[in-house]
Amino acid sequence: MNNGSSVDRVRWMSLSAPVSDARAVPVGHRLKRWLYIGHRWLGIGSCILFAMWFLSGLVMIYMPFPALTQSERLADLPAIDWRLVRRFPATDLQAAGVESLPRRAVLEMRGALPVWRVRADRGDERTISALDGTMQLPPTEGQARDIAERFGHAPALGVTRVERDQWTVAGSFDGHRPLWKVALAGPGQRILYVSGETGAVMLDTNRTERFWNWLGSVPHWLYFTVVRQDNALWRQVVMWVAAPCIVVGVTGFWIGILRARLGRRRYRDGRMSPYRGWMLWHHWAGFLGGLFLITWIFSGWLSVDPFRLFFGKGGIASEAVERYEAAGWSSPPPLRVLARQGGSAKQVELGWVHGRPFLELRWPGRTRVLDARTLQPFRPVIAPAALMPNAHVVAVNRLTEPDAYWYQAGGLPKLPVLRVRYDDDARTWVHLDPATGRMLGDLDARGRTYRWLFDLLHKWDLNVLTQSRPSWDVLLWLLSGLGLVTSVSGIWLGWKRLRRPHQRPSLVNPRRGTRSAHD
Repeated sequence: MNNGSSVDRVRWMSLSAPVSDARAVPVGHRLKRWLYIGHRWLGIGSCILFAMWFLSGLVMIYMPFPALTQSERLADLPAIDWRLVRRFPATDLQAAGVESLPRRAVLEMRGALPVWRVRADRGDERTISALDGTMQLPPTEGQARDIAERFGHAPALGVTRVERDQWTVAGSFDGHRPLWKVALAGPGQRILYVSGETGAVMLDTNRTERFWNWLGSVPHWLYFTVVRQDNALWRQVVMWVAAPCIVVGVTGFWIGILRARLGRRRYRDGRMSPYRGWMLWHHWAGFLGGLFLITWIFSGWLSVDPFRLFFGKGGIASEAVERYEAAGWSSPPPLRVLARQGGSAKQVELGWVHGRPFLELRWPGRTRVLDARTLQPFRPVIAPAALMPNAHVVAVNRLTEPDAYWYQAGGLPKLPVLRVRYDDDARTWVHLDPATGRMLGDLDARGRTYRWLFDLLHKWDLNVLTQSRPSWDVLLWLLSGLGLVTSVSGIWLGWKRLRRPHQRPSLVNPRRGTRSAHD
């Protein structure tokens, strides 16, 4: 018999046995024993969660949570009926209940009527008729049906009023509740959600999305309606469900290192692991994929920004953005000329940057920016110092391709953009649209750290991978496969352990031999 194997077996038995005599087992052995016990019993439940998260994460690679993107919205919106556009929003704001000039206004169709959707500084939205300037009331059931049919290009099968459901639990819908839920005819069983306040189409889902999201995003994010409808409760649930799983990952990887013999000193028959069967699979999958599993569950825990570590403490102040995009002009342009320029446009957005008005005309796949006073091509004034007057601009870079901080997984972000860096305490970066001067987003040092700790470690969304698929898919499948083997083997081992009759093992002391736990 190999002496090293025999000594190791004695050591393992001593770690597994209850301690009836503190003097019999060294402190280090007792700590290791509790390391094994803690990992075993926490792991029984955690491995079920791990398996669910890895499987649902693979589904999410190909089926994201239902959303209505800007490109999808432009594709389905009816073209603006310029024959009915007779009013500009600035002349009708007081009647609409907006006390100050808006930060932006969007012209689009609401059913058969062109409307201006006006957003004020406080964030509340008003809908004003572009035909006669009257403020539009919340849509009735019949109006919601008409809006959905024109948007979805299909007859409605039914209309119901919902406060929230599984697909509209997020807080972004709060200003539009209750929603009109309109089921459309067609093979995909498409459902549209129309705002109960403005009449805008907020979301669309189809049968395929709903089915796969019950296997993907819903279990992965713990996004069940009963929990997610209370954002504070949901954050706490995610934090305290994921936290013990981090402990399981760390202790499991530690045990894997302790039990592996990679050098000359091996177990019997030259093996590097003392285990066989399912335990062997669990050991090596956890050993090889342990760092990925730990960083993956840790980054998932960070997804809800626990203890507000990363956001809400720096960046551009909202007051500065309001001043930067405040309206400074209210005279309407010649609407007949705008109609000729707009043609079949789906949306026209009126905005201001540094006191200068512009119109952004949008079609599916392209845009055009005009000076709102002359309807000539817009020449913006880029004034980043106005966004942060108490700091200095230290660098301005023009990005023509995505990088680690300006990117879009599965596609290309808006390009080109200007990246402005400031020397403030938060080391803020701002991205500006060179076509309009509008701020597209800001990112301070904490946000850039979060990009690596959450986005990279959880999604592996480097451009070199996401822009050269299937490289990204292969990497995620390999890493998730290691996680699944670790999880499924852990579930099986835990199940066998729970079914095993309770026995009090003997306590082994290498110096004194074997004796009963009752001795």
